Amino acid sequence: MPKQSLKHSNLRVFDHPVIQDKLTRIRNKETNPATFRRLLNEIAGLMFFQMSRGYQAVDIPVETPVEQSTGKQLAHPITLVPILRAGVGMTDGVMGMVPEARVGHIGLYRDEETKKPVPYYCKLPKDIAEGHVLLIDPMLATGGSASYAANMLCEEHGCSNIQMMCLVASPEGVTKMNQDHPSVVIYTASLDRCLNENGYILPGLGDAGDRIFGTV
Repeated sequence: MPKQSLKHSNLRVFDHPVIQDKLTRIRNKETNPATFRRLLNEIAGLMFFQMSRGYQAVDIPVETPVEQSTGKQLAHPITLVPILRAGVGMTDGVMGMVPEARVGHIGLYRDEETKKPVPYYCKLPKDIAEGHVLLIDPMLATGGSASYAANMLCEEHGCSNIQMMCLVASPEGVTKMNQDHPSVVIYTASLDRCLNENGYILPGLGDAGDRIFGTV
């Protein structure tokens, strides 16, 4: 189970040894893109397994090979919303657990001078507000992109049941999300130390998008 952060009420941190082992290998600058992608998706699947413990299920009839019985089915649809482009790197890991999940996309990039998010794409299911929404971005740095995406989901699409999954987070990003969207619980493998002067997480792991897609 993830641990509740003592400093941030909206943060849950996975300290599971298997997740931490994989995170350490991801941080290594020598890890190649193929290994980076594999480890990232493995962590995403492990995290989602625990994040989904609170999802509601309903009883449904099921015919086994020997008799009629009753089973469980998720009561609400699940929509994954990766923030492009790096968020795509964790999506397959979650879909390995729930292949029936829908996938929407929000495209944002960070202006390197202002550090503010700039939108360029958004495609979401029309009924996205009717179920669970998992906002995905490997890096929660300044929190600008995550907050902007959450605004889109809440204000423009009426979503109220939102979780966020990230690989590593900065205290600054977690604080901003708590200020802007206190109902959104953030799940991460690590709360890192701080941001540097360029808005990158320390110790971090570099640019997640570049390392996922080999564009370093």
